[in-house]
Parts: sequence; C-alpha cells; structure tokens
Amino acid sequence: MTTVILVIHVMLAVALVAVVLLQRSEGGALGIGGGGGMGGLMTGRATANLLSRTTAILAACFMLTSLTLAYMARVTHEPTSIVAPQPGQTVPALPAAPEMPAAPTGEAAPETPAGPEVPLAQ
Repeated sequence: MTTVILVIHVMLAVALVAVVLLQRSEGGALGIGGGGGMGGLMTGRATANLLSRTTAILAACFMLTSLTLAYMARVTHEPTSIVAPQPGQTVPALPAAPEMPAAPTGEAAPETPAGPEVPLAQ
C-alpha cells in the first residue's frame, strides 16, 4: 500500500512542477505557456484560470499524499534495538575458547603468588 501511494505521490510532484512551469510569469516572459502563441484555443484569462485551478488541486492532492505517507510511516514503525536480535533472527554462536596447553610432564606448573610481598600504603 505504501508503494502505491508513494508512486502516486511522485507522479503528483512531477505534474505539479510541469503545471507551475506552464503558468505565465508575473515578472516577465519566463513561463512556457506565456505569450500570445496559444493559437486561439483558449484566451489568456481562461488559461490562467485553468492552470491556477489545476495547480491548487494538484497541490492539495500532493499534501494529502504527504500526510498519508507520514502517518503510515509512523504507524508501521516499531522501535528496534541494535543489541537485541529481531524476532525470528538467530544469533551466531561464539567460537569455542581455545584449550590451554597442558603443562609439560616432569615439570611442575609455576606457582602464582598469593599477593604482594610488600604491604600497600593506605
């Protein structure tokens, strides 16, 4: 479901950019659809009204899909821990500790001192 809404969202974004670029600029001849070269199909005022309405509808749909995607991301997101394994995930076993070699026969193992010979200062 999220993928479908995301595809619609991207298509709305592209359409919104195209419609905004088609509009006539107030500051000069930057718009693609500006000028008198429309061929008489629609008057300048009718074109402006149509593009303004289309822009408003596309912008409203874009905001609706944005809010829907944000809500769906919040609802489906579950906090996870990087320490604990996920459900159904197995934890790899730790390698076995290497065995200590046995003391050579005939020699006694060195004794470990019980503590320091000199008392520690207090």
